[in-house]
Amino acid sequence: MAYDVDTHVDLTLYDSLIDLIETSAARYGDKTAYVCLGKSSSFNDIERDSRYFAAYLQRHTSLQPGDRIAIQLPNITQFVIAAYGAIRAGLVLVNTNPLYTERELIHQYNDSGAKALVVLSDLLPTLSKVVPVTAIETIISTHALDLIAPQEHGETELNTVSFNQVLELGSKQDFTPVSANLNDLAALQYTGGTTGLSKGAMLSHKNLIANALQIKSRLGAKLVQGEEIFVAPLPIYHIYAFMVNLVVYFERGGCSVLIPNPRDIASLIKTLSQHPFTAFAGLNTLFVGLCHQKEFQALDFSHLKITISGGTALTQAAANVWQATTGCTISEGYGLSETSPLVSINAPGLEKLGTIGKPAIDTQVKILDLDDKEVPLGEPGELAVKGPQVMSGYWNKPEETAKVMTQDGFFKTGDIAVATPDGMHKIVDRKKDMIIVSGFNVYPNEVEDVLASHDAVMECAVIGVEDNHSGEAVKAVIVLKDQTQDTETAKAAIIEHCRTQLTAYKVPKIIEFMPTLPKSTVGKILRRELRA
Repeated sequence: MAYDVDTHVDLTLYDSLIDLIETSAARYGDKTAYVCLGKSSSFNDIERDSRYFAAYLQRHTSLQPGDRIAIQLPNITQFVIAAYGAIRAGLVLVNTNPLYTERELIHQYNDSGAKALVVLSDLLPTLSKVVPVTAIETIISTHALDLIAPQEHGETELNTVSFNQVLELGSKQDFTPVSANLNDLAALQYTGGTTGLSKGAMLSHKNLIANALQIKSRLGAKLVQGEEIFVAPLPIYHIYAFMVNLVVYFERGGCSVLIPNPRDIASLIKTLSQHPFTAFAGLNTLFVGLCHQKEFQALDFSHLKITISGGTALTQAAANVWQATTGCTISEGYGLSETSPLVSINAPGLEKLGTIGKPAIDTQVKILDLDDKEVPLGEPGELAVKGPQVMSGYWNKPEETAKVMTQDGFFKTGDIAVATPDGMHKIVDRKKDMIIVSGFNVYPNEVEDVLASHDAVMECAVIGVEDNHSGEAVKAVIVLKDQTQDTETAKAAIIEHCRTQLTAYKVPKIIEFMPTLPKSTVGKILRRELRA
């Protein structure tokens, strides 16, 4: 069995993502492209609705090619239509977490310069305080069930247009095809930064097409054109699921079953029971959580041939229980927002547990020391990547870009890895201080900035601690200004403060009070001592 189908990425296949979307839609026509909440949409349906969406943007807004549009939706078909429509209109996608707080949204919208927003109607109350301090002019709102039966959207102070109205108005307008080339910007994928503020990784049409072809080559002959059914419980605003479901499987003529709320395990299992699914993506907590459900154990797994794990290191326990339950092995991969995302992944059927597999085709990987020199085989160092999937840099942050690029054009991931003699790589440590909660990155500086803004806090430090449910949990160690005050009262007030400023998975789960924090000779707080 070959590790890859191809030896090189063929970038002559598509002129742009616009070309990929339109060619795939024409190729697969009446085949089902997406299923969500029981409603199926064919490739023709998606082509038509994304064309109407694009026509609306062209005829009813001031948006021009190159302008940024934020999409703040869960896994629903409207996300797909909006993303494809925006791309076809020449706009740049800004994928946005629907759970973000006002503070996080204001930063991302202002940093990206987004002029338009597609958002779930439930989130409009939060946005009434966000939009006035941003450049957003066009707001398209949708209820999750709008494509099945139009819903009431409620009152809002904002000037919005409904998603269904956009499609109706767009259907009455001519769409003017937009040309794009491979080097044009397609998306700003925001990633946490050690500064505490997220940065927009600039991903071009070339980056995303190249990575789709790299993944397709690695998944190999198991991907039968026009026949696959991929269940998508992971959020498609995250680059991992965005790439797999909106690019790879669409290009292959596969059907993606979108799961709006993967936390509703009973509903997820019911959806799984309705489809002879051939592929699944998840991470430890989801794999283990499903396998402990009797209803899941009773499902028919005879069609399942690809399971992908990413976002956090795959544990032996999760891999074992998944294979024992489903009969399918898990292919662990590794990637980042800055690499579109895939750097490497185990080939299905050739997995080596504990490794991230071999680098994708046309991808060079080096293991570097602190001076950017390669280390001897088997020694740990920083993983650095070069390939057609690597971003062109961080949006409007040349100094941040310079910090992560080597002189010879390799992107330094910040992750510590070891190369094995057979060409595999193992991640042995992560970015020194980053915490991974259920696959989501949490950067201590961001949480510390929020904690420090509370009146009761004099000093603080944030670290990750082991957690059986989420892999890691966020722990805050705090020095109070008034150390005589009641700590339980202080703890409750600080957590409530964090909840208004941070997405739920970033809020400290554990708070410990100390009289002082360990510091270096220059006064820098030493997180490593707190971890120890």
